[in-house]
Amino acid sequence: MLHDVDLTVAPGETVALMGRNGAGKSTLLSALVGLVPPSAGSVRVGGLRPHRTAPGELIRHVGLVPQEPRDLLYADTVAGECAAADADAGAAPGTCRALVSELLPGIADGTHPRDLSEGQRLTLALAVVLTARPPLILLDEPTRGLDYAAKSRLVTLLRTLAAEGHAIVLATHDVELAAELSHRVVILADGEPVADGATAEVVVASPSFAPQVTKVLAPQKWLTVAQVRGALGGPGRTEGVRL
Repeated sequence: MLHDVDLTVAPGETVALMGRNGAGKSTLLSALVGLVPPSAGSVRVGGLRPHRTAPGELIRHVGLVPQEPRDLLYADTVAGECAAADADAGAAPGTCRALVSELLPGIADGTHPRDLSEGQRLTLALAVVLTARPPLILLDEPTRGLDYAAKSRLVTLLRTLAAEGHAIVLATHDVELAAELSHRVVILADGEPVADGATAEVVVASPSFAPQVTKVLAPQKWLTVAQVRGALGGPGRTEGVRL
């Protein structure tokens, strides 16, 4: 159960929700898409109350990529998923398929979603959500089961979406993803925020949620290898540094 949560997310901002299992991360995402109605207080997305908004209207304001992408995929083919996404979003035919072609080049229309890799299913589910172009995008444990290359593509895509003005909230145990991607980290414990601030400030102050670079190079407040490389003056001055 969530309590004492006061959270506002701005356009272009990427927020990482962190905390142990059962802390309330998935429940908070569910509240933002109306799956869990508030018993007290209020939830607003673009001025709407998610739990009182028709699904066809809500998907134009907020979209959730669940922890199991297959929960969002129910058609027998990629083409079927795309056609359904276009219809649900009121988008022009081919909108979702164009996104899939951009994000997953080479995937045939007749491919069954269950025959895709974990990373490909995640990307297909994200394309389905993006078809409606919601200003707020939610992801629940988006890197679970992804290899390094798939994770890198996901980070690039989410950065692009944030740069385009989408607000992004992701629930994750992946401290490296939070360090690489998020502007802000909110740590939940027993359904209540116990920390909320700039990523560098929060993860450095909480060793449990700090990335390896931070742990190795403490008390320096670097989070990523790229930050270390930049601080040392670029690639030409990093010889002998192993991270």
